[in-house]
Amino acid sequence: MTIERIETKQRMSRIVKHNGTIYLCGQVCADASKDITEQTQTMLDKVDTLLADAGSDREHILSATIYIKDMADFAAMNDVWDNWVPTGFAPARACVTANMAREALLVEISVIAAEK
Repeated sequence: MTIERIETKQRMSRIVKHNGTIYLCGQVCADASKDITEQTQTMLDKVDTLLADAGSDREHILSATIYIKDMADFAAMNDVWDNWVPTGFAPARACVTANMAREALLVEISVIAAEK
């Protein structure tokens, strides 16, 4: 069984592919100075790009784990999420409160998807 690692650095690979399954490393926003809505949208934009690079898309997401700094932002984050996930293709999902790697980060996501 072959494991393909894409954009590998010392600590992690941005994408790992194995047996038709794609694992993305945790994704955060493009600009941590923005609010939860903007952070969530740009985070999901990054997921779109990585999935395309790996030969997949949002309709093939199997599982998503969302880490949110403050559950007070849960509804606003979900508004963006609900508009991003194609109807009928909602993945298995967990959302937990977490301490973030940087103080300004409000949300992070980890995604597992199937290849197209």
